[in-house]
Amino acid sequence: MKQAKVRFTTACLLSFAFVAGGAALGQEYLVSTTGKSGQWVDISAKVIESLASEGKKIGYPGKTAGIVADRITGGVFMVIPDQGIWRSSDHGGSFTRVDGGKIGGRCETGFALNFDPLGKRLACFMLDGPSGYTFDGGKTWQSMQGNQRGWDAGSVHWSAENTANIFALRHECGGEIYTSNEMGKSWKLKGKAFASVGIFDARTFVATREKEPGIFRTTDGGESWTKVCELQPAGRDIRILKGAAFWTSGNGLLVSRDRGTTWSIQGKEVKCSFGPYFGKDEMHIVVVGKNGFFQTTNGAREWEQAAPLPPEYSVTIPGWFLNFGWDPHADIFYASCMGKPAYKYQR
Repeated sequence: MKQAKVRFTTACLLSFAFVAGGAALGQEYLVSTTGKSGQWVDISAKVIESLASEGKKIGYPGKTAGIVADRITGGVFMVIPDQGIWRSSDHGGSFTRVDGGKIGGRCETGFALNFDPLGKRLACFMLDGPSGYTFDGGKTWQSMQGNQRGWDAGSVHWSAENTANIFALRHECGGEIYTSNEMGKSWKLKGKAFASVGIFDARTFVATREKEPGIFRTTDGGESWTKVCELQPAGRDIRILKGAAFWTSGNGLLVSRDRGTTWSIQGKEVKCSFGPYFGKDEMHIVVVGKNGFFQTTNGAREWEQAAPLPPEYSVTIPGWFLNFGWDPHADIFYASCMGKPAYKYQR
């Protein structure tokens, strides 16, 4: 815990420095409670106030620690530390706790909440609290087996006919990676000194290492690894849609169309740590980096800034403590930082 708190404090200091720098340059950051477009709106205050009035204690570091949006339905899922998952069906106007006590702790990275790109199914890889998943948009939940303090990120084989396989990165344990073939009911240690994860099937994974740059691939379930690319991803998990795998990086959006065998930068350069978040198809994408939210409608041939970062937010590579979401139908962006309010931004 001490180590995590030290790193979080550092991130907060960087965040405040970022905001101060923006103000010095004349950049304006707006936070609204009225829901006007083009402003960041606090959508977590009512939930936090309600918990306080009921005498329920929010866990470390307070306020919120995770958010994600279902790109199909627009449903928003927000994490309150030690107080579970809260769902909104009205773009953050109101929230209801839906996990039935099966989810706890907080999200340490933006890849702790793993939503199926095709909607409804969400897996939660939590730190210092129980993890679990829903296959029906939050109506019912199943628990995962605990593994010491928990997780930084988890990759789920959503495209399988019967989804069951997970490849996950445990928190602050020397980069330990684990697999499960029953949606986290049990875990098998597969190696150490890793920094990110990605799954294509029960035996085909990609990953990055803590001290060696590049992308590594295995086809035997993690028994042996081969370096397949010198490019360095930033995100802690891949995202797959229509057979193409995407990975954020400091140089641009990396893509593989051969199950991770080869990788290349798709389109123009954009610095991104979080995402990608898909819109109407695999060509319509949003990513988040140190300069804010960027959107492409043509598969990264062109990028345009879609929104600034919320106040006091700073995005580093690979990035800690932040979660983002996008509802492409309502054109709303969501953001949560550990210990800060959750926000939405409507264009």
